[in-house]
Amino acid sequence: MTLYIILLSYVTKVLYTVKTLHTITDKTGEMMKSVSAVKADDIAVIHKILKTKFNSDIYSDIWTIGCQMALRISDLLEIKYSQLDIEKRELKLVEKKTGKPKTIRLNTKAIETITARKKKYPDDVYLFQVNSNRAKNKAICRESVSRVFKEAGDILGMSINTHSMRKSRGLAMFEAGIPVAKIARVLNHSSEAATMRYLGITEEEVLQTYDDFIL
Repeated sequence: MTLYIILLSYVTKVLYTVKTLHTITDKTGEMMKSVSAVKADDIAVIHKILKTKFNSDIYSDIWTIGCQMALRISDLLEIKYSQLDIEKRELKLVEKKTGKPKTIRLNTKAIETITARKKKYPDDVYLFQVNSNRAKNKAICRESVSRVFKEAGDILGMSINTHSMRKSRGLAMFEAGIPVAKIARVLNHSSEAATMRYLGITEEEVLQTYDDFIL
């Protein structure tokens, strides 16, 4: 009976949270945009397309690092090597959108990609730096990444954008059973309700839990 009460209380709380999603706004007062996530198997496929179909390794590396770090694209593209501590496996930054400091632990795939880029481009300041005549010694712009990601998605018949990396990691964590509260911390969302909206958790999915858990 105690377990039933706890479960019922939790589901009711989640249901209430979902019902408030339509009023959740970000700091600019705008509704959070729906974005496209991809499954774990498709992450590797997209990486391969980005690496083989486009004339640069920067797009596939952005995809890889983005899926590991779950940063907003504005923060991801501005990473400098000076912010990265490979020995401590850390990236320290201040988020542009929130103004909050954030520390990210670098996993093995992130370290592998960062190390390879540093070896290949030893004089770069930014992790994702371009050195064309028009944009020399600057970080790659968001518009270029958006265009290439869209083209890659069109090739695969998928909807991909610069939010997809961040959302894909969040969704993978959710499907692995990580609590929404912890995912909200990873994504630096202001509330669990914002995270649920971001991950596309619907009211019907919450209602389905009443059928899924009969005690």
